[in-house]
Amino acid sequence: MPDFAKIRARAAKRKGGEAALASLLGPMPDNAAVADITDDRILSTMAERVFAAGFVWRVIEQKWPGFEEAFLRFEPKRLLFQPDDFWHDLASDQRIVRNPQKIRSVRDNAAFVERVSKEHGGFGRFLADWPADDQVGLMAYLGKHGSRLGGNTGQYFLRWLEWDAFIISADMAAALRDAGLDIAESPSSKRDLDKIQAQINAWVAQTRLPRRHISRILAMSIGENHSPESLREYMGE
Repeated sequence: MPDFAKIRARAAKRKGGEAALASLLGPMPDNAAVADITDDRILSTMAERVFAAGFVWRVIEQKWPGFEEAFLRFEPKRLLFQPDDFWHDLASDQRIVRNPQKIRSVRDNAAFVERVSKEHGGFGRFLADWPADDQVGLMAYLGKHGSRLGGNTGQYFLRWLEWDAFIISADMAAALRDAGLDIAESPSSKRDLDKIQAQINAWVAQTRLPRRHISRILAMSIGENHSPESLREYMGE
């Protein structure tokens, strides 16, 4: 595999220089700080990423105050005490996107968050304690025990909480393949995910960069060369 400095240099050239590239990497993630995130904000973030999947993100963001009202501020205990009629009525609530399967996932994930929180003294603490070099293991856990948290949704959930997560986008995977990593074009098998994890970990050791930054540099080093302005708008930063 090539030295990561070469990949970073290519990304910087595409974005107009090292300063421009650095401005697109986002803040330094802090996994330890995730321990302080309350369970209602954990569930809110889960729900936001689930509803945003396959939808226009900006629409979900604009409607989110209505989601917060409709879902009782995403307090797991309150939601789990609600009768079936409460959940049935949400399917016609104009404050939210009325997708019955995704509405049901909020109920399921409220139980998931509550269960893990009891076991670990907070869902945020559970995430903070998970080894940063085993994101693939955490993704598998979320996908198995949560509702609709598999694939990229689980990755974006971690990223939105400022956990040090890489995102396996099409461009990120293409950059890894271009660098010589033997993975599928759309990697999803355990074999491919383990290879990605190992290579990202190796570059973390080499560069001392967080996984979030390595992921973004990879994605910006190949594919359609979006302008820094369009990327900032997309990322909301």
